[in-house]
Amino acid sequence: MQRKKGILRLLISPLALLYGFVTGIRNMLFDMKILPSEKFPIPIICVGNLSVGGTGKTPFTEYLTALLLKHYRVATLSRGYKRRTKGFRIVEVGSYADEAGDEPCQLKQKYPDAIVAVDANRRRGINKLLALPENERPQVIILDDAMQHRYVTPSLTVMLTDYNNMYYEDHILPVGDLRESVYNAYRADIVIVTKCRNDLKPIHLRLIEKSMSLMANQKLFFSEIQYLDLQPVFKLTEIAACGMEEISKDEKILLITGIASPHTLINKIRTLANDVRVFTFPDHHDFVPTDIQAIDSVFKQLSAFKRRIICTEKDATRLRTADLPADWKPLLFYAPIRMQFLFGHGNRFDDLILKHVFSTININK
Repeated sequence: MQRKKGILRLLISPLALLYGFVTGIRNMLFDMKILPSEKFPIPIICVGNLSVGGTGKTPFTEYLTALLLKHYRVATLSRGYKRRTKGFRIVEVGSYADEAGDEPCQLKQKYPDAIVAVDANRRRGINKLLALPENERPQVIILDDAMQHRYVTPSLTVMLTDYNNMYYEDHILPVGDLRESVYNAYRADIVIVTKCRNDLKPIHLRLIEKSMSLMANQKLFFSEIQYLDLQPVFKLTEIAACGMEEISKDEKILLITGIASPHTLINKIRTLANDVRVFTFPDHHDFVPTDIQAIDSVFKQLSAFKRRIICTEKDATRLRTADLPADWKPLLFYAPIRMQFLFGHGNRFDDLILKHVFSTININK
């Protein structure tokens, strides 16, 4: 298998070289200020990564939103991937995933006091947000998945990298998952290693930091994913939340995932129950009738005693609007997650962000 992978990489390596050359020229044009990049008079925090998906941007964006909402009017601006609408759009609590994208809808549901907006053109989106009435205008904007959107100059850039697929060990597309060269990590002010094992030792931290060769001004943090109580997808009166520890070994679990890196959740559920059937779909997957029929045929094979369907929180936003069999609804739960910093460094990170926002606001007064 490894030999086949090596041969495949060799065959497609010219495409990776071409892709790396094109993205390198583009970045050089921005660095030389030949291509324009606009600055704005409020803090703009860019959250991104060098690779394609799966680094934990959603739980981190939620963490950042919750932190900043305690002190400021906050807006998040994302592309709204796979939505069927165009242009700038403010997301409402009742918005559907096909109108605004699954992640923006999820964020708005969790933080209704935050302004959540979508626009593929980030400059236009920011200007639309700044044109809101003064009492509604955001004081800080979080740009989601925007590290490659260089037409905007952020005041701070946070780059995420998955512990299980570190950017400095990866390769340029299509050989690997990198959207641009490892060299471009220099644009990050903060680097966060996500999805770490909770038994990570300080020696591992030092080895990773050495491999990254970060500059003196760049800050490094480590975080893990925590699973919270399972929540019913449909708010039926007789259905309550369920702690992960309440899942018994003899329970039959049907797990549905439509995210970029489902392995962490799959492994977690398999430690809890002996019989786990898994359906994996691409990231941001739209569930069509044939998908539901295929899942339902397996669901019907499970014993009616102690069975449950679990999906990710992002998939729940799409499944709520799908035409589901009635017998799914009382048994369909999603698994919320949150990000937590390791080594007790959460306060240090929070202080760093709040000081940046405070100083940037005061400089621009």
